[in-house]
Amino acid sequence: MDDCIFCKMSQKKIPSRIAYEDSSLFAFYDVHPQAPIHILITPKKHIARIYDLHPPEGLVLSEMIFLANQLAKENKIDKNGYRLVINCNPEGGQTVYHIHLHLLGGRDMKWPPG
Repeated sequence: MDDCIFCKMSQKKIPSRIAYEDSSLFAFYDVHPQAPIHILITPKKHIARIYDLHPPEGLVLSEMIFLANQLAKENKIDKNGYRLVINCNPEGGQTVYHIHLHLLGGRDMKWPPG
């Protein structure tokens, strides 16, 4: 997609703080973090919503989760715990229409807080 901010980031047209990159995945630190560690993991292939996934593309989700586990370990949040979130559509909290997995950790993620 020509106007997708995450596509532009993975193509290095927009700067980002890269956490990981390979031929199919791109991960970067969120510019508005909701936790001390907040990394977004995206497929390089543009897929707008999780709802838009079809069986052949479904393997990308497991790749994203395995990468989240790896990044959790690298960021030393694997032992105490972390949260993985995928939002879908406006009422689900999705604001960028390119599938992405939020890796959040480094603080107590219990809900409700307090």
